[in-house]
Amino acid sequence: MTTRFELDALYIEEGERSSALAARVIAGLPAGVAVRYVADGRVAARPAAGAADPFGAGKRRMIILRRRSPFVMACPAGSSEFACCGYLIAALASNCPMDCGYCFLQEYLADNPGFQIYANYADLFGELDRIGRNAPARAIRVGTGELADSLAFDRLTGISRDLVDYFARREGLLLEFKTKTDEIENLLAIDPRGRTLVSWTLSPARVFTTTEHRTAPPVARIAAACRVLEAGYKVAFHLDPIIAYEGAARDYLALLDDLFDAIDPGRIAFISMGGLRMTPGLRGAARRRFPRDPMLVGEEVMAPDGRMRAFTPLRVGLYEKLRERIKLADANLAAYLCMESPSVHRRVFGAAPPAPHALGARLAGS
Repeated sequence: MTTRFELDALYIEEGERSSALAARVIAGLPAGVAVRYVADGRVAARPAAGAADPFGAGKRRMIILRRRSPFVMACPAGSSEFACCGYLIAALASNCPMDCGYCFLQEYLADNPGFQIYANYADLFGELDRIGRNAPARAIRVGTGELADSLAFDRLTGISRDLVDYFARREGLLLEFKTKTDEIENLLAIDPRGRTLVSWTLSPARVFTTTEHRTAPPVARIAAACRVLEAGYKVAFHLDPIIAYEGAARDYLALLDDLFDAIDPGRIAFISMGGLRMTPGLRGAARRRFPRDPMLVGEEVMAPDGRMRAFTPLRVGLYEKLRERIKLADANLAAYLCMESPSVHRRVFGAAPPAPHALGARLAGS
């Protein structure tokens, strides 16, 4: 495993002192990491007073607490603005020990940057049981990688094993772990029975080197995908965000060449594509934290959704080149756009996007 994360302290909410999650994390905690108990973990998640980089400091502070709100939510792309795929999000953690320069969490979690993990994560299963009963004929894909990397610190938490076991026994539900790590050891120890998909965000070496701090190198992510594929998992990949720097088309096409050399395209469940998009607030936060990052200084325009994006012709041109490379590798390999408008989808694919339930069912393996 190439990804290694460091912690300054572990905070445990008093009500979760005896939880299974707290016991597992304490047992595997590196020597020298202080363990503290607090009445309310949400207080410990607030920005550290006096920290030069409160968001970065929060990543080094793990907090085990109880989640007070439902775990399942709709994907943020699930609106009439975007050609979406009917994805559901399971919020099992908040923030991430990695530190990508473009990450939207820099703005979204500015007021509570502590790295939170929810001890009552098993409550998710009851929510999913109810969803399954209410939509028995629908194939549903549920991901855990929206507000936190799905597998970061899994060697400590072991949450993946419980999730894979639950989904292995549920027809109609597909679990997606989304990650930039190669932390897959727990996955290799359990049979997913075809009900868990592991997806990796992939970026060219140039983006990884300058922007994706403390993540596994792209070659390590692809190698990890090969291992879980042979262990019975489905695999998929996200080219997101695609950054429109000079030479980007060459680099992203080479990345796809490397991927298809390592993995038969016919064994890849899907590939998503999405351009770099930032609200003005996120762009300001990212540039303050990473003032020398060359990937954060490109020219963008304000899109109708309130996000700064590369010029539409430039963005569409990149998508078209990548779509053609994917089609050349395997005409049946599903490819779709994430958080793009139906009009952009029509320009790239030559047709209107499928209905969310139809695309969702295809991506969920139905």
